[in-house]
Amino acid sequence: MDKVAIVILNWNGEEMLRKFLPSVIENSGQATVYVADNASSDGSLELLRVHFPKIKIITLDRNWGFADGYNKALKEVEAEYYILMNSDIEVTQQWLAPLIDFMDSHGDVAACQPKLLSESARDCFEYAGASGGFIDYYGYPFCRGRIFDVVEKDDGQYDDPCEIFWATGACLMIRSEDYWRAGGLDGRFFAHNEEIDLCWRLRLQGRKIYCIPQSRVFHVGGGTLPKGNSRKTFLNFRNNLTMLYKNLPERELRHVMFVRWVLDYVAAWQTLLLGGNVGDFKAIYKARRSFRKWKNDFAEDRRKIQSAAVSHDIPERRKFSILWQYYVKRSKHFSALRE
Repeated sequence: MDKVAIVILNWNGEEMLRKFLPSVIENSGQATVYVADNASSDGSLELLRVHFPKIKIITLDRNWGFADGYNKALKEVEAEYYILMNSDIEVTQQWLAPLIDFMDSHGDVAACQPKLLSESARDCFEYAGASGGFIDYYGYPFCRGRIFDVVEKDDGQYDDPCEIFWATGACLMIRSEDYWRAGGLDGRFFAHNEEIDLCWRLRLQGRKIYCIPQSRVFHVGGGTLPKGNSRKTFLNFRNNLTMLYKNLPERELRHVMFVRWVLDYVAAWQTLLLGGNVGDFKAIYKARRSFRKWKNDFAEDRRKIQSAAVSHDIPERRKFSILWQYYVKRSKHFSALRE
């Protein structure tokens, strides 16, 4: 069994692999590196076989998406720790040791992430995870270093190891035992919000999630579905609603889902009237309809999650509305947020 297995899920990412895989190989000597290919139609597999012959390749029969792609790939990997890594991650020297050291010495921690910085603006945090993820009372995710589209410059202000609500799927280290005990990623999500859903389930089981900023990596971001893509909007809204339905305690479920019903339709009309974005307008309506149609498919999941929950009191799920903080109180930085 490997101590650490880095598993890079790839779909038509030949150029990303060519650019960033060398840094992973060079700086991750303590780990075994795998590439799990989601039935790419470009030259990804040929690139790996010719230029990276020591990399272990897992070939999947079709594009299973991020969530089920990892579920299927990780069944073929034996390791104490998995690291789920996007193909557009550039790692730094000694990035891995702080993560291993922390996990080895903190048995109550299920998963962690490094500090995520932007590959193009290297002194700034990167949108997808920054220095650790949180959510507000109504399920909106934000990060230390990023609230909505405001991404902070990294001046060391979030360099303390910190307990967080969710760790980014762009570079997620997780104990294999915890991954499978929690049921892995929800393959029905396909992509987006799946790592937050997994981390929420782990938190409900009493397990902890951390950001370890002494480990630094750089991320391109948006490689599969770029920002502004209506498919991405659809998946984000549908999956976020599904995540809430699965994980919210009974005492909060009706209230939170009603408020989200209001906020989602406000968001849809705002994108149309203020932004002229017909695609996102339709995507949000489609996401609401899709959630209503498949909600009952998750009733048993909800029952099991709720019955197994140790506690719903998770401080990193903040009790405020991040929309109120951002738009009314004008709090644009994580350090300015107040309950």
